[in-house]
Amino acid sequence: MLLAIDVGNSHTVLGLFDGEDLAEHWRVATESRRTADEWAVMLNGLIGGSVGGADVSGIAMCCSVPSVQHEMREMFRRGYGDVPAVIVEPGVRTGIPVRMDNPKEVGSDRIINALAAVGLYGGPAVVVDFGTATTFDAVSAKGEYVGGAIAPGIDISVEALSRRGAQLHMVEITRPRSVIAKNTAEALRSGIIYGFAGQVDGLVDRMAAELAGEGADADDVTVVATGGLAPLVVEECETVDVHEPWLTLIGLRMVFERNTG
Repeated sequence: MLLAIDVGNSHTVLGLFDGEDLAEHWRVATESRRTADEWAVMLNGLIGGSVGGADVSGIAMCCSVPSVQHEMREMFRRGYGDVPAVIVEPGVRTGIPVRMDNPKEVGSDRIINALAAVGLYGGPAVVVDFGTATTFDAVSAKGEYVGGAIAPGIDISVEALSRRGAQLHMVEITRPRSVIAKNTAEALRSGIIYGFAGQVDGLVDRMAAELAGEGADADDVTVVATGGLAPLVVEECETVDVHEPWLTLIGLRMVFERNTG
């Protein structure tokens, strides 16, 4: 089985693929001070096998936290030394040309999302990833990563608002009864849910128009939503075509196959 690991700033998502099927998945907190031994113990508990993972025949990982990537490398070396491992970084074949001023500064998870979107739905496409930040990634009709946008994520925005607003407090983020709220808690929920949905629709429309200027039809742009916070707002987004919660894991499976034959 292939172990796919997506290390984000707030959460780490892990999945086990049996062929093309995602057989199991987990989400854990990303802790930058966790050591290689602690990661090994955690994986041992999740997978249910030895530290070497008797059922793991390959590993693919993308990582946004350098300190975690260092410990992961050490854990792979000590616990999975005989298992092929692909860590997405410069030099790894993704098949996605990156048309950026500095391609190396683009997060590996964003390239992997673009790969998965093209593989599943073709280009042109826009991927909206609801994580610590809300990222928007544009893929041309030729399957090229052409750029994107980054906005503060939902959790960051809510936390900042509760800290700076003397009479505001953290609330459970659920769908409000109406857009025009009758109390403070509902007003916060309305601003969060419908405000972020409006942000997504506005940015996606502008990106689709620019992709159309590169030879695509704006109506042909597939908009794919992913990320742990997507379920909070995706139903209120008029522009989202597909919600694929495991897009990054699927992309990791694809890049592993591309680099190992």
